[in-house]
Amino acid sequence: MKKIDKAKFGPWALITGASAGIGEEFARQLAAGGFDLVLVARRKELLEHLGQELKQKHHINYQVIEADLSTTAGVEKVIEGTDGLNVGLLISNAGTGKPGKFLKFGLDHLMATIQLNALSHIALTHHFGRKMAAAGKGGILLTGAMGAIDGLPYMANESGTKAMVQALAKALNTELKATGIHITVLVTSPTETPVLPLLGFTKDNLPMKPLSVQQCVSEALEGLRKNRPSVLPGLKYRMMNTVVPASFSRAMMAKVFKKNNNID
Repeated sequence: MKKIDKAKFGPWALITGASAGIGEEFARQLAAGGFDLVLVARRKELLEHLGQELKQKHHINYQVIEADLSTTAGVEKVIEGTDGLNVGLLISNAGTGKPGKFLKFGLDHLMATIQLNALSHIALTHHFGRKMAAAGKGGILLTGAMGAIDGLPYMANESGTKAMVQALAKALNTELKATGIHITVLVTSPTETPVLPLLGFTKDNLPMKPLSVQQCVSEALEGLRKNRPSVLPGLKYRMMNTVVPASFSRAMMAKVFKKNNNID
């Protein structure tokens, strides 16, 4: 598998949600490829620790931006904080999820989730996309979620936001080809990250073994390099996503979320 080209997609890569899980692994793999990094998340201490580690190991430059992308102010902070940098790669990975009944969540919670999971991706894609189009090169990778496009009961708001992001990336993959920009959506399969237990999942109650974060990220970057509209990592998960009817998948996920999260 070829490494993603710093000359085409660099020299700086911006990664949101970089403090843990998939975002952290994007930082590790891109640093190994020589990319300078802008690390964005709410937990500044974790970002600094990661940045220092990767700087010492790979002799890269890094910048940390502490920002809450569930607010428009957080998005503006990222845009302003990168004003003087040549960002050729955007990994828009920030997101959250909390299983529960849609009607029991407060509207403020739902709106903040939409801002983080969807609107922040649109704003960053628009801002950096314009800069990349002017340069005639660059890459944008957005993160979605397996099953979102068909709807996930008890995560209705979250699946709606991820479905929007997936549709956005697929549309722009065609629309932006003439500009020289690659754009891909990572349709995230169940992956070994800190998010899994927050959704009520363990290695024992998943129907198939979750992917390693290394495999998830390496397949995503390969898809971006080849300018594929979407990437769903893991052959077994791709097969399952193809053959299992959406109605069956929704019914199954409803039972799983209810049971694993004690939803009455």
